[in-house]
Amino acid sequence: MAELTVRKDPCELDFLALGALVHRLDPGIIPFRKAKSFDIHVSGGEYNVAANLADCFGLKTGVATAMVNYGIGEMVQARVREMGVKPFYKHFEHDGVRGPNIATVYSDRGLGVRPPVVFYNRANEAGGLLKPGDFDWAKIFAAGARWFHSGGIFAALSPTTSELIVEGMKAAKASGAVTSFDLNYRAKLWSTIGGEAKGQEMISKIVQNVDMLVGNEEDLQKGLGIQGQDVESKSKLDPNSFFDMIERAVKKFPNVKMVATTLREVHSTNRHEWAAVLWYDGKRYVSPTCSLDVVDRIGGGDGFAAGLIYGMLSGKTPDEALRLGWAHGALLTTFPGDTTMAKLPEVEALAKGGSARVQR
Repeated sequence: MAELTVRKDPCELDFLALGALVHRLDPGIIPFRKAKSFDIHVSGGEYNVAANLADCFGLKTGVATAMVNYGIGEMVQARVREMGVKPFYKHFEHDGVRGPNIATVYSDRGLGVRPPVVFYNRANEAGGLLKPGDFDWAKIFAAGARWFHSGGIFAALSPTTSELIVEGMKAAKASGAVTSFDLNYRAKLWSTIGGEAKGQEMISKIVQNVDMLVGNEEDLQKGLGIQGQDVESKSKLDPNSFFDMIERAVKKFPNVKMVATTLREVHSTNRHEWAAVLWYDGKRYVSPTCSLDVVDRIGGGDGFAAGLIYGMLSGKTPDEALRLGWAHGALLTTFPGDTTMAKLPEVEALAKGGSARVQR
């Protein structure tokens, strides 16, 4: 086993994400069929991590993604600028009728016993048109990047997006960047381009180039083909079964040095128990557990990944990095939208055991 080697020399970017941008229409607690208005959140599993790292943690981040030249694209670009993320866009022209489009996510928040409902329109999505050769990785990495990240939702958008991730990962590794991948296995997406077998084939090619994995038990089972536990764990917050699966995963992919995930027990839409675990260089780390009063759960996992990566980039111990991820992910669920509204001192205070007392 080996530890991560994070570059200390001057780099233009601390973190670069590769993925698709989407816009999420959010009518709050109103079901979409009854909605008369909604908020618009700009999101994307990979982009969210870059946005969180820039806005809350003050790092220099970028995103390589598709952009469409129409009104929705202009709105998305404004939000990306607002979060302080440097864009590397592959531009597409909209034909005024059919696209290509920036995908739409429809998501109400639910309440209490009523769960959130999420559905999509990813038809003719520009992100799915991205392919190897669309980004000048040599030029991007020549300026220096310390960390490169992508994810399973982007991998499943089309037959070419996985190949683009592999191309980006190899270029990142060659430049000395740490690489990470959020498995985010989505069966519905993979079913459109070959199903679980194709998903495992492509994810395997990607993970061979990855230093750090983020993913829950289902992600490891379905994304990597790792056998799960025969006996159900006593609690969804029990980390032992997850650690056992990680041991099997790193035997299959010995290049992986670090695996992390959140643990969540959902009592109701707005009441969760929240914890996180990290396997790093053969050692096991477990966060505290806290009760969350959830405003909007979407993006919590990306919030966790951002805090953890910040900790590793900042030279924190693995336990400190895990706590920063756990704390930031927890705080992110208290804000509407997919990206952070937290400040670093708030994250650090919660990571050290802070409380919700009034700050005067």
